[in-house]
Formats: sequence, C-alpha cells, structure tokens
Amino acid sequence: MYATATKAKPFLKWAGGKGQLISSIHTALPGIVCSNSDLIYVEPFIGSGAVMFWFLQQFPSVKSAVISDVNTDLINAYAVIKAEPENLLKILSGFHEAYYACRSNEQRLSLYLEKRDAYNFTPMDTLVRTAHFIFLNKTCFNGLYRVNSQNVFNVPFGRYIKPNICDTRKILAVHKVLRKVTVFQGDYAQTLAYADGNCFYYLDPPYKPISKTASFNAYANSVFDDTEQIRLRDFCNDLTGADAKWLLSNSDPKNIDPEDNFFDELFSQENMYIDRVRAKRAINSVPSKRGEIFELLVSNYEK
Repeated sequence: MYATATKAKPFLKWAGGKGQLISSIHTALPGIVCSNSDLIYVEPFIGSGAVMFWFLQQFPSVKSAVISDVNTDLINAYAVIKAEPENLLKILSGFHEAYYACRSNEQRLSLYLEKRDAYNFTPMDTLVRTAHFIFLNKTCFNGLYRVNSQNVFNVPFGRYIKPNICDTRKILAVHKVLRKVTVFQGDYAQTLAYADGNCFYYLDPPYKPISKTASFNAYANSVFDDTEQIRLRDFCNDLTGADAKWLLSNSDPKNIDPEDNFFDELFSQENMYIDRVRAKRAINSVPSKRGEIFELLVSNYEK
C-alpha cells in the first residue's frame, strides 16, 4: 500500500491556477460556509482544483461537492483518480521510469512525441488516456493544455530533466478528498440543477484577456469570449434566483485601460458586489514589466 500525503493539492500544472488568490477568497467567503453543516460546494470550471482542494480541507464538515468542466480529459482525470488511483499510479510509474531512462534531451523529446502522438491518434481506454494526459502535462512546455481546430494537442516539449510524472503521495491525497465529490463533464449551466440555499458556488471561468500577450483563454477548441462572459453573468442571476451564494473571479481590464468598464457594467445589477484584490500575473511579455496587478472577485452577497 502506498503512503498518503496529509494535504491534497493540484495534481496538474494548469493555466490560471488560483493558489495565490486563496487568502483573498477565504476573506470573501459568505457566512453560510461556516454556519451550514449541509453545505454543498459547487465548482464549474474546475481546472487544477486549487480552491476546491483547499476548501474541502479547510472546511471538512462540508456535506459534499460537485465539480465540472467542458474539458473531457481533465474531468476524466479526476474521475480516474477518484475511482482507481492505484491502477493509474502503476501506469504513471512505468512512464516515469521510461522518461528517467532517457540519457539525452533528444531521447526525452522522442519519448514525448511518441506519447503525444499516441494521445492524439491512438484509441485507448479512459485509464490509459488519463495517464498520457498527466504525462504530457508534466513534460510539455509550461504545463499548457492547448488543442488546435482539429482537437489535436499540439504543445511542444518542455525540455524538463526530472519532472515528477508519478507523484504517488499527491495522487492518493487527491483521491481521499475526491471521495465526497461528484465529478461530471459538461457546460457550467448544467450545475444549476444543484443550486439551492445550501449551495456555495465558486466560479473561475477562462479570464477575459487584458493584453495581447495574455490572450490564452481556451483549453478546448472553443473560445470563452465576451458573449460567454455575458452568458455567465446571466447564469449567476439564475443562481441568485435559486437562493445559492456565489463568488466569481476574473481579470480586471482596468490594469491595462482604466477606462475599460466591461465588468463594472456587466455586474452593475442590484445584489452584485465587486472587489478588486491584488495578485501577481504575467501580463507582459517583458519579464521586468511583470508584477502585481488587480483581479476581480464578484459575489451576490456583501462581505
């Protein structure tokens, strides 16, 4: 039997991870989180799950949780870790050994391309595909997930010498947390079925790009544009109508253009509240010009 870690943390690298916002999110939580033992935590747009893992361990009395995403392979990875972590670890261990047996960057690149081609073009069951998905995440450039219009994963090799491809303790810790989590693939609007007065939703959609060098907001073969941001606002209204509490994070366009009022106008309705919180994001291609910026936390309750 494998040893288990004490804390569950994201098992994937993922663009837009919210680890650094957790302190601000904690401060912004509604009173229902601490006072309702029947609370259900719901997180569409699950991504790497940093907030979900923190939340369920910070508040262990939470009754249950629901996570979803449109990215099928991402959701399947959560489902596999929940259902059969040991079987996944056996495959990942073999991938890890094969990678570490490579003696040159050329050999590592060859193995990476072999696994990427298999992932893209070879039929495989969900367990094996999840192992390939995690392998590519750990060895591709910056842990990006990007597909082209043909839904082919095309991220280049990351040139890492010792990536942690088979993180046994982390996978088992994640498995432990996921035992109370319902996992499903689909559009965030489907989670409305869970909304009631016992629910708290955290919504972390693909961010609205705030600069030409920070415009990646698609990890499926579709783009989350302004029309989608408006649709999400309407969904938030539906949640409020169902008596659920919600907190949403997004970029602040005012970092680049102080006159850009897109979100201020979008969330200008009664019972919608905007807070600007500090974060560190790389919104410039020049490293010396990267630094602290503001992000938005929007809710349907006053803090």
